[in-house]
Amino acid sequence: MEENALDKILIINGTLVTAETSVKEDIAVENGKIKDCGNLNPASHPGYRVIDASGKFILPGGFDPHVHLSLPTPAGKSCDDFRSGSLAALAGGTTYMMDFVTPRRGQSIREALRLRSAEAAESIAGCGLHVGISEWNPTVAAEIVPCIEQDGIRSFKAYLAYRESIGIGYGELHELMLIVGSAGGLVMVHCEDGEMISRLQAELLQQGKTRACYHAMSHPPEAEIRSIEKVIELSAVTNCPVYIVHTSTARGADLIAAARKSGIRVFSETCPHYLLLDDAVYDSALDDMKVMPYIVSPPIRGRSDQQRLWEGLSDGTFDVVATDHCPFNLHGQKDRGANNFTKIPNGAGSIEHRLRLLYTYGVLANKITMNQFVSLVSTRPAEIFGLGHRKGKLLPGYDADIVIWDPEYTGTISVKNHLEHCDSEIYEGFQVLGGPDTVILSGKIVNRKS
Repeated sequence: MEENALDKILIINGTLVTAETSVKEDIAVENGKIKDCGNLNPASHPGYRVIDASGKFILPGGFDPHVHLSLPTPAGKSCDDFRSGSLAALAGGTTYMMDFVTPRRGQSIREALRLRSAEAAESIAGCGLHVGISEWNPTVAAEIVPCIEQDGIRSFKAYLAYRESIGIGYGELHELMLIVGSAGGLVMVHCEDGEMISRLQAELLQQGKTRACYHAMSHPPEAEIRSIEKVIELSAVTNCPVYIVHTSTARGADLIAAARKSGIRVFSETCPHYLLLDDAVYDSALDDMKVMPYIVSPPIRGRSDQQRLWEGLSDGTFDVVATDHCPFNLHGQKDRGANNFTKIPNGAGSIEHRLRLLYTYGVLANKITMNQFVSLVSTRPAEIFGLGHRKGKLLPGYDADIVIWDPEYTGTISVKNHLEHCDSEIYEGFQVLGGPDTVILSGKIVNRKS
């Protein structure tokens, strides 16, 4: 990472791309902020470091609202901490990310927030936090409003899966949404029906079906679809805005689209692995060690789901492409579930690859426009999570989090060259065209290739 002491930068001859426009303009940066955009003469900017961005795009820095760094699990913490994860993020053009507070049951959520904030301070990139709700009782309920009013937390995440550890039920979610909605907050929801999953897991294990490939069978599309349907109903009843994380099914996308058309305040994301991989990764003919890297929840779906998700990016069903970055090492973590798929820690990494993958397989494949690309990876997540006045746009007064994007960059994703601290790579061998040439964080150059 390049450390640049200069706080005055002038980027010339590039194309500024926002969620709405693509224009040939220059951009001046001073004291960590965007000072000016337009036709700027270097002679009128003495003392500025001039970067010639001819043939390149100028983008607002990526904003990833869904990552899990140093996430505690029975298999150990997810293998990227805040430093390594943020370095990978910056290398890929993401300048701001949001992680989660995951309180232990019985722990004060505000105490957990204080401890997690200290961990997040190790991030090199910008970093914010959502607060997870691991249980529901009067003590937790009483902490919600102080979290919003005193700690500045706006978003709270509930898990309808993982009922044995951090999940809650629909009735409890209803109560959470009543409080958060009336206080002006947002509820994020992991939409998978926990009771259905637990029942299917038990049935499979009783039948001796313990291999990794059975994970997907225990998390069927119906578990997500039923949960999304119920959450949309609760949003309508409580008038609480909801953000549905990692949508993976075509039917789930249809439900979200219909809810939005009817005026229900539903936001949603999908992730690169649902757009670019399919359920062939769970083929029972594959060795378990080849399947384990792809154990994520919800699982990777079929080609028809994948096609609908791409359509959802283009037609406005989805607001965001996030990563759910949560890698675990294959050896020593994932392989703990070699004889019981329910013990395989769920998660994979892509924080470093998100922008390159979406540009290569979305923009260049004519599935989304360049403006939609910027909206999905930067502008909309900043707006939804309360930072749209500072991030996600190229406007005077905004934070100088900027990516100079080189459309001529070529590369191959591999475990041999990725920066995440993981011994496997779910995008192994994927070719990418286009990537960050220069990454500017708060007015400082942190990565430069040319």
